[in-house]
Amino acid sequence: QHPEHDFYFIFDRKYDEEFIFAENVHPVVAFPQARHPFLYYIWFEISLPIILKRIKPDLFLSPDAHLSLSTKVSSLAIFHDLNFEHYPEDLPRMERIFNKYFFPKYASKAQRIVTVSEFSKRDIINQYNVSGDKIDVVYNGANELYKPISKELKTETRDQYTAGSPYFLFVGAVHPRKNIARLFHAFDIFKQHDKDNVKLLIVGQKKWWTREIRESYEKMAHADDVFFSGRLPANDLHRVIASALSLTYVSYFEGFGIPILEAFYCDVPVITSNVTSMPEVAGDAALLVDPFSVKSIASALSEMAGDEKLRIELIEKGRKRKEIFNWQKTADDLW
Repeated sequence: QHPEHDFYFIFDRKYDEEFIFAENVHPVVAFPQARHPFLYYIWFEISLPIILKRIKPDLFLSPDAHLSLSTKVSSLAIFHDLNFEHYPEDLPRMERIFNKYFFPKYASKAQRIVTVSEFSKRDIINQYNVSGDKIDVVYNGANELYKPISKELKTETRDQYTAGSPYFLFVGAVHPRKNIARLFHAFDIFKQHDKDNVKLLIVGQKKWWTREIRESYEKMAHADDVFFSGRLPANDLHRVIASALSLTYVSYFEGFGIPILEAFYCDVPVITSNVTSMPEVAGDAALLVDPFSVKSIASALSEMAGDEKLRIELIEKGRKRKEIFNWQKTADDLW
């Protein structure tokens, strides 16, 4: 959208050609691959300054907050959330140490900060004593591929993923802050009175399959009603979201929560948490639960499954709510 400017995309590994989508986008690969905090440091403080000195950019934009403290180039940092400040135990030790040491420095270094919710803006101000005048809120969008699908395709999708049964859906990395352990417990309680053979479908990598999550799953009386698809490509994920009875996104910490929007785009009702950014994103278009209360989550599952009128009302509200969020608006606001 801005052919008058040149954009240098700096990668730490071989890149997909789809990223180079215009003549004014120039790829640069800097080594080493930044897959560990020690390598982050080398990449941002040694490799990146050399490249920036050569390119002489007017601005360095970091889409995930990390900056180079060794360069004087003007910097714009995008902070998605500060979950590690609130739940440090959810991160590996070295990641935790790195983030807690460097992120306050990045917040200070940046000429401006962009974040994805008013909640995260307040959090950055409180945690790092940054002036609110320096921080802009730019909401996320969702892939416009996501839209309602036909009844026939819903039936086909349910046949493929949950043996033909309706299902509650979780989408995201299987990580402690996504609250999967309590969701398993709540679903087990819900199943005690379920007459519609509803399943639970978990979409995402078991990257953080902790002992707590594993034990919660293994203790389930209805573990056979939980299905795992692993991570799905966009086309398959679209069908899975659009075929769900409801999204169940009950994290205890989110800077935004894009799956909430994806469900709205697909005309799927949402159950989400009443903490951090999720009420800000969902508005009145979702059932809000206490993520620390298994009873609260289980009650919402029962209410959603048993009340078709409620589902229709939430879908209607979701259609209106989604108009606030799209990637074009994100791009315009970021620009």
